[in-house]
Amino acid sequence: MKNENIVLDKSFNFALSIIGLYKVLIKHKEYVLSKQLLRSATSIGANIEEATAASSKKDFAHKMTISSKEARETRYWLKLLDKSQIVQMDYSSYIHNVNELVKILTAIVKTSQKM
Repeated sequence: MKNENIVLDKSFNFALSIIGLYKVLIKHKEYVLSKQLLRSATSIGANIEEATAASSKKDFAHKMTISSKEARETRYWLKLLDKSQIVQMDYSSYIHNVNELVKILTAIVKTSQKM
C-alpha cells in the first residue's frame, strides 16, 4: 500500500490547476507572465518529488527549500496577475492554494533544518 504524501499530492493538484489557468491565459494572449507562472508552479512538486529520494537529510532540506522558494515565486506571479488584471478573472483560489503550500513547505523546511 502506498504511503500518502499530502504535500506532494497538494503540489501535484495545484500544478494541474495552474496548467488549466495557463491554457486560459494563453487563449487571452498573455504569454510572458503565464509562462513564468507555469514554470514556477510545476517546479514546486518536481522538487518535492526529488526530495522524496534525497540522499541525506541535508539534501532533503535543500530540495524542500527550493520548493518553498518556487511556491513563493508562484505566489508573486499570481498576485501580479491579480492586481494588474491583464486577464480579468478571479485568481483568489489560486492564491489561497499557493499560500497553503507556502505554509506547509515553510514548516517542513524549518523542521528539517533542526534535524
